[in-house]
Amino acid sequence: MSTEPPPGSGQQPPDDDPFRKQPPPAEGSGSPYNTPPPYGGSPHGGGDPYGGGPADPLAGMPPLAPSGRRTLARIIDMIMVAVVVWLITWGVGVSEYNVDSDDMQYGKSLAQSALAAVLYIAYDTIMISRSGQTLGKKWLGMRVANLDNGSTPSTQTTLIRSAVLWIPFAFCCACIWTAISGGWSYFDKPYKQGLHDKAAKTVVVSTT
Repeated sequence: MSTEPPPGSGQQPPDDDPFRKQPPPAEGSGSPYNTPPPYGGSPHGGGDPYGGGPADPLAGMPPLAPSGRRTLARIIDMIMVAVVVWLITWGVGVSEYNVDSDDMQYGKSLAQSALAAVLYIAYDTIMISRSGQTLGKKWLGMRVANLDNGSTPSTQTTLIRSAVLWIPFAFCCACIWTAISGGWSYFDKPYKQGLHDKAAKTVVVSTT
C-alpha cells in the first residue's frame, strides 16, 4: 500500500482506490503512458494511442469486457432511466399529446429531451464516479476504468464520458448515436473503446 498522502486535487483518484494499478518500480517519474508495463510484453498488442510510446496501459488490469456484454448493460441502463423519464414527464404533463399547436408540441418534446439528457448524464456520472459501475455493468460483471492507471474515473472524467454519449442521444440522434458511439468498441483496437471512452480516456474491463 502507498504511504504517500492523498493528492490535493479532488479530480485525482484516491490512493486507496481498490482498482488502482500498483505503480511500476521507481525509475523516475513521468506519464504512465510512457512507462514500461510491469509484467513484460503487452497481451493486447499495439502501442499507446495517447502518449505515442510502446507501453501498454492495460498491463496489470483485468481483461477488457466483451462489446456484446457492454451493449446489453447499456440497454438495461437505458430502459431503467427511460422509465424514470416517462414517469416524471407523465406526472408533469410533458408527455401529453392533446395540444393542437405544433409549437406547443415541439416545446413538450424539447423539454422531454432535456430531462432525458439530464437524467442519463446524472445517472452515469454519479454511478460510475462512485464505483466504476452502473447497475447494468454491475449485474453483468464489468466496470469503467481510467486507461492510464485502472482507477475509478473522477467525476469530471465521468461527466465528459457521459455528456459525449447522452447529449446527442437526447437531442438529435437517439439510438443512432448510441449505436455509433457504443458500437465503435466492436471495431476499436487494441482497447475496445467507444467514442465516449476515447473522449474520457477510459476503458471497460471485466470484474468476473
